[in-house]
Amino acid sequence: MALRDVIGQDRAVTILLKTIERERIPSSYLFTGDSGIGKKFTALNLAKTLNCLTPSSPHLTKGGNEQGYPKKREGYTGALDACDECPSCKKITAGIHPDFLLISPEGGQIRIEEIRAIDDVLALKAFEGRKKVVIVDDAEAMNPFAANAFLKTLEEPPQDSLIILISSSPDLLPDTIRSRCSTIRFAPLSDGACEEVLKKIMVRHLRGKEKKSGKTVTSPHGREKYLPEDDLQLSDLIRLSMGRPGNAMPGDIIEERSAFVQLIEEMLRAEKDGWASKEEMERWFEFILIFLRDMAAWHVSGEAAVIINRDLKTDIEKLSRETDLQGIIKIHRTLNSIRGHFRFHLNKALTWNYTGSLLRKTFGVHYV
Repeated sequence: MALRDVIGQDRAVTILLKTIERERIPSSYLFTGDSGIGKKFTALNLAKTLNCLTPSSPHLTKGGNEQGYPKKREGYTGALDACDECPSCKKITAGIHPDFLLISPEGGQIRIEEIRAIDDVLALKAFEGRKKVVIVDDAEAMNPFAANAFLKTLEEPPQDSLIILISSSPDLLPDTIRSRCSTIRFAPLSDGACEEVLKKIMVRHLRGKEKKSGKTVTSPHGREKYLPEDDLQLSDLIRLSMGRPGNAMPGDIIEERSAFVQLIEEMLRAEKDGWASKEEMERWFEFILIFLRDMAAWHVSGEAAVIINRDLKTDIEKLSRETDLQGIIKIHRTLNSIRGHFRFHLNKALTWNYTGSLLRKTFGVHYV
C-alpha cells in the first residue's frame, strides 16, 4: 500500500504530496478526524514514502501518464510515492524499520516511558532511511507526565525527523502541543468511498477465513468479491459505518449488534454490569447514540428509509411510539455528555447503573 491507495481523503493526501514535492515537510503533523477514516493508514504510507528506496511518481497533473493508477491527483506534478516493494517499505509495513516507531496506548494511556522511547529513537541519526518517523496513535491518551515530556521533544525537534500525532479528539491534547503541529483534517468518507474501502476489507476478511480454515472460500461473483451471505449486505455496512468504514469490520459488527441489543435489555431489567471492558463500554455508547438518533428520526418522519439500524426497525418503532420526542432528545444529550467524560476513566459499574436508570426512566421497564 502507498499514498495512492488512500481512499476518500484526496484533500489530505494532496497536501502531503505537495509538501513532499516542495521539500517543505514540517517537523510534526497532527492528523485529526473521526476514527476509522484512514488517518493511521495515511500516516504509515507517508512514512513509507519518505523512506522509500525506489519511489515512483504516479501522481501527475491532468493529461499526464497515469498508467496503473485509475484516479488523478490534480494540482501538482511529479510528487513521489512509495513503491511498497523495496526493503524499506516492507520493514515499515512490518514495524521493524530501525528509523520508524509506532506508539499506541497501553491500558488506555500513553505513559512517559513511551515518550522516552521516542526520544531514544530521535536522538540517533537515521540508520537506513532518509527520515526518522514516529507515529503516536490516539495521542490524546497521553497522561499529563507524558504530555509534558513530549512537549520538550516538539519544541526542539531533531533534524531529519517527523512526528505524526493521530487523534480523534484533538481538543483533549494540550494547546501547547497542538500549536506546534501542522494540522491536517480528515473527513468522513462518501458512500462511494466507503463502498470501495469495505469491499477491500471484506476481501481481506475472506482471505483471513481461508488462511484460518485452510479451505478456499468460493463466491459466485469471483474470488475478489465479498460474500453477502457471510456478512451483512454491503449497503447495510455502508449505512452503519456512517462514513467510517474502518469501524465497520465484517463479522465483528454482527456480533456487536447482537450484544448491543442484549445489553440494552439487561439494563432495562436492572441487571448487574454487563460490559466486559471499558473499551466495550465506549463502543456501546456509540451504538446507543446512533440508536437514539434513529428513534428521533422515526418519530419525526415515520419512514424506515431514515433509519440507520434498519435491522432493529421493530424495536425502534416500538420504543418511538412509547417515548415522546423531547424525552429521546434529552437522553441523547445526557448520554453524549457521559461519553465526553470517558477521558476521566469513569467507573464502569457506576456508569452502567446510572445509564440503566436513565433508560428505564425514559423507555419504561414494561418494555422488557
